[in-house]
Amino acid sequence: MIISNTSSIRSVLRRTALIVLGCACSLVIVPISALKATDTAAAQPPADKAPSLPLTATFEKVTSGENGPYLLKLKNDSKDAIKASAKVLLSVAFHADSKARNVPEHVIDAGQVWTIPGLAAADRVTITAEGFAPLDLTVP
Repeated sequence: MIISNTSSIRSVLRRTALIVLGCACSLVIVPISALKATDTAAAQPPADKAPSLPLTATFEKVTSGENGPYLLKLKNDSKDAIKASAKVLLSVAFHADSKARNVPEHVIDAGQVWTIPGLAAADRVTITAEGFAPLDLTVP
């Protein structure tokens, strides 16, 4: 009798454990499927997306001087002047210094080049201008 009594207790515990495990798994799976649904909606570009900046970016390696080791040259390919600013996220920064450097706003006339000096390898540069989508670049 004792054996059958413990086996019935074990079967009740197994059923309870399976029910709890099933509920826990459903709580994990439901939010994941909801996240996937929002990801596919976010992946579709909105119809009113801002146009990209009409700038051609080139990096130059500088061998001497205080402006290196890399320069970023941004050429305005549009027919109008563009007022742009930049933010440089430094790949290497000293502990006491800021990890970002803001480059003041600059007007780039049509066909002209704006040079941003003092960049290091793996620095990330974000160019912003009103009415345009930001341009994100990484120094090679």
